[in-house]
Amino acid sequence: MRRLLIHVEGPTEEDFVNEVLRDYLLGIGYSNVSARIVGNARARDRRGGIRPWPQVKKDIVTHLRQDPGCVATTIVDYYGLPQDGDGAWPGRREAARLANARKAETVEAALLADLGKQCDPSRFVPFVMMHEFEALLFSDCAAFSREICRPELEATLQSIRDAFPTPEDINDSPETAPSKRLQALIPGYQKPLLGTLGALEIGLEAMRRECPHFDAWISRLELLAA
Repeated sequence: MRRLLIHVEGPTEEDFVNEVLRDYLLGIGYSNVSARIVGNARARDRRGGIRPWPQVKKDIVTHLRQDPGCVATTIVDYYGLPQDGDGAWPGRREAARLANARKAETVEAALLADLGKQCDPSRFVPFVMMHEFEALLFSDCAAFSREICRPELEATLQSIRDAFPTPEDINDSPETAPSKRLQALIPGYQKPLLGTLGALEIGLEAMRRECPHFDAWISRLELLAA
């Protein structure tokens, strides 16, 4: 049985792994599932604050070499990834010129190719979310609004969801990212707490049904579980 290490952007994604994903992934065959934060919480002068790719790559490669029985993956926000200088994440600058539907997959392919120069690429499954973890919360607006005790918000949340092909497409600018929309509707919105509670109520099945890129990532992890 393989172990799975998920490199995540911050505490919200860490909680999502621990509270929502872990039990499912253990149930399909992984012997251990753990999350490790790669975001730089002390230097969030811009959205994301993700560490430079060479540092993150070193962590992933070291872990894969030290633990031959493990699989590594990521949960990071596309718009938070550095694209300039020595810390740039592979594919990020090139993806900026592409249509939205190709951006995340372009970065994922570049990450896989770069890390594959130093270790077995079959044990690395990069996952780049276009518009943050909060996009998943629009997979079931009724369940989310009910869980946070704000049922009157269901119609407003659903109208946002219905304006986009999938929850993963929700965004028009940095000011209208999914988390910014929720913060505008819910004063004092606490990302780790309310986000995790909402995700638990919505459930993995609904998220996979509504979010095809997320579903494809889970499907790849399923194939590597045995």
